[in-house]
Amino acid sequence: MKNAKYWLGLAFMGWASHAFAQSEIDALRYSQLQFGGGARTLGIGGANVALGADIGNLSSNPAGLGLFQRSEVSFTPGFGVGNTSSALQGSGSLTDSRNSLHIGNVGLIFTNRRPDSDNTSDWRAGSFGIGVTRINDFNQNSVYSGTIGDQQSLFQRLRESRISNQEIDDQFVDNAYVDLDGLAYGAYLTNLENNDGVSTVNRTGPIVQRETTQTTGSQSQYDFAYGASYRDKLYIGGAIGVVSTRYDMTRNFYETTSDVNVDLRDFIQTRGTGFNARIGAIYRATDRVRIGASVQTPTWYRLTDTYSTQLSAQFNPPLSELDNNGNVVRTISRGDAQTGSQQFSYNLTTPFRANGGVAVLLGKYGFLTGDIEYVDYSQPRFRDNATANGTVAGYDYSGTNQYISDLYRSTVNLRFGGEARYEAFRFRLGYARYGDPYRANDFDRTQNYYTVGLGLRQQNFFLDVAGVYKSANTYYSPYVLNAGDQPVVSIDSNRFTTSLTIGTTF
Repeated sequence: MKNAKYWLGLAFMGWASHAFAQSEIDALRYSQLQFGGGARTLGIGGANVALGADIGNLSSNPAGLGLFQRSEVSFTPGFGVGNTSSALQGSGSLTDSRNSLHIGNVGLIFTNRRPDSDNTSDWRAGSFGIGVTRINDFNQNSVYSGTIGDQQSLFQRLRESRISNQEIDDQFVDNAYVDLDGLAYGAYLTNLENNDGVSTVNRTGPIVQRETTQTTGSQSQYDFAYGASYRDKLYIGGAIGVVSTRYDMTRNFYETTSDVNVDLRDFIQTRGTGFNARIGAIYRATDRVRIGASVQTPTWYRLTDTYSTQLSAQFNPPLSELDNNGNVVRTISRGDAQTGSQQFSYNLTTPFRANGGVAVLLGKYGFLTGDIEYVDYSQPRFRDNATANGTVAGYDYSGTNQYISDLYRSTVNLRFGGEARYEAFRFRLGYARYGDPYRANDFDRTQNYYTVGLGLRQQNFFLDVAGVYKSANTYYSPYVLNAGDQPVVSIDSNRFTTSLTIGTTF
């Protein structure tokens, strides 16, 4: 291990990386869901809680299965085009894009309905449904670049903490560092021998930061649901959902001056499974008006992160290694360190969800429908896999969980849609607004969805196509400074997804 003095003023690698601990960002990522289903559901902005007889009811309100008149099978592939415009405060924006081909929904409904002439029971019909619905899309590329001042730089963040050589040496296992504190030390970015303070080189020229991030993956929910009709007036249903999670993130961060260039590369892969349950009801108030409601339990996840981080530093002029007499032993022009591949498993509980809706039928002309959804984003909680008090191997989640409670709030999400009918054709429009989950409203992080759809019905065959345009703004800081003046990155993103549903009734 190193025991010489390297005269560069970085005392502690205090990077806010996902690679070393679960964070409030991870909790929000798996709590903010998007509406899904077939192209009919997507075309009306996901507003189907009170509508019923829709494959999208598998993941929204299982009572809707009670309105099916016949069995049905459908398949929905989709194609998404995503764009981002990212800017570091005070600098111009850079654009990037990422496309994805995916399966949005697959569903199978088995319906058993009594003939109208059979009055032996008030339970008129029942349907069992199974399906897979895409409820989250993580595909996105972003890039930004800009110039900042020294007091806002990563160097400033590294000056704000201290860690001892012995602590670093104790954590050095299998030629790899376990965290970014060790990476800074291993890449010659810290002078840990000087316990009274760290001497710094004088950096010259502008300080340029650049970061590129690529995320891929999705969440899909496997639903098993049953809905029944009581006197064709009241419809009730229940469902169990199993959520499969796949998330990958690759991030390269650079901070460049004329003296020192720092390159930090993160990779994280998350895999896991969760489960939830939901119940719902739809009441036919009149022949034209339906009222619906559903409640979904929290989703209980078990997730595993596999991660690695590499840190490289280039020095110009090179660093000098000194012996105890102050003589130069060698010069160092480059330092490299890595964590190696690490793995960590944990539990996460995301919020429960409550939905209400109203649908107004316009006879042969179509319908109008609207939903309201309540979600409390301050509710997610991390736990380890071994104990119930949130600690494992000395790591305590209580601070993270409290921060989640303080940072986020409850929101109301709105969805509206309508369908117009002309002979065998269907024309659809929709809009959805998902509220800002942050308590502090310094920035508006509302998500807006604009949808359009077309449909064709021919006896036992149906074909639907939908387009969903999503726009959202996000803000984050790559690290946090004690003075609170860390740089802020804004990302304006939009995504247009086209979906096609092919189905048949039997």
